[in-house]
Amino acid sequence: MNAVPFPVPITSPVLLAPMSGITDLPFRQVVARFGAGLLVSEMIASGEMITRRASTRARARMAAGQVPTSVQLAGREARAMAEAARMAAGEGAPMIDINMGCPAKKVVGGLSGSALMRDLDHALGLIDAVVGAVSVPVSLKMRLGWDETCLNAPALAQRAVGAGVGMITVHGRTRSQFYTGQADWRAIGRVAQAVPVPVIANGDITDAASARAALAASGGAGVMVGRGAQGRPWLLAQIAAALFGTPAPAIPQGAALVDLVADHYAAILTFYGRDIGLRVARKHLGWYVDAAGGPPDLRARLMRLTDPADVLALLPQALQPQERAA
Repeated sequence: MNAVPFPVPITSPVLLAPMSGITDLPFRQVVARFGAGLLVSEMIASGEMITRRASTRARARMAAGQVPTSVQLAGREARAMAEAARMAAGEGAPMIDINMGCPAKKVVGGLSGSALMRDLDHALGLIDAVVGAVSVPVSLKMRLGWDETCLNAPALAQRAVGAGVGMITVHGRTRSQFYTGQADWRAIGRVAQAVPVPVIANGDITDAASARAALAASGGAGVMVGRGAQGRPWLLAQIAAALFGTPAPAIPQGAALVDLVADHYAAILTFYGRDIGLRVARKHLGWYVDAAGGPPDLRARLMRLTDPADVLALLPQALQPQERAA
């Protein structure tokens, strides 16, 4: 494992990945309750950030507690990226992350996200603008490349570090793969060997065993957990305890799990308002039920309920493992 210093103080090199529509403030707050090395906000479009849209700026809000939150920005214009970075840093972000890995068509079609890996000169212009705009550390998240004919992550990483980036996260797939196949952790190792800053392995890390394997294969300084934390916000703390000897989290079960999910549900409704919150919460409720092994029929009922009181009343049954459910 690459033992180089991190650009911000962290308790463990187990990081929460930015996931659009998922790693919002309520979810980051739940993860922070158990512990993580670093939380990363969901991707924020720099152009929307600088127009001061309330909904966009809310995505950049810090989670409470001692876990630092990096704000991730995406965009294609240097001026907008720089101004958005200044705004995020001014509101307390201890680190800014630049997104050059999102494979979504609407992002790539706007020449942002992983589309920037096809034009490294333009990518470096954005990096220069962000690094020059803020005094806090800047990190970069990328993929292995655009496709199998364009595996240029090491080259982009070297140029980014030369511009002042202090940490690199690599999802072990190309943009063309989206989320199919398996993440290539060994390919991330080529980036770790190319730069003197921490390189974080991302992709298919769902438990301590896969985290250990990713570190061994990549030689990276840490791991970033994304979809594996859905319905299991304690997963990062579990991995950190198993790999780095941090205190093991108490995994909520029974009434404790019901209380956790109810608190998360209430936070979602408060953050978004009732109408939007009800829709946003459904996916999280489904993931919690899946992780708990709850009955599929009660999971389906939860997805259809429109009254928060009915949702809360059904949670104790829905979160019981199926074989024990009445």
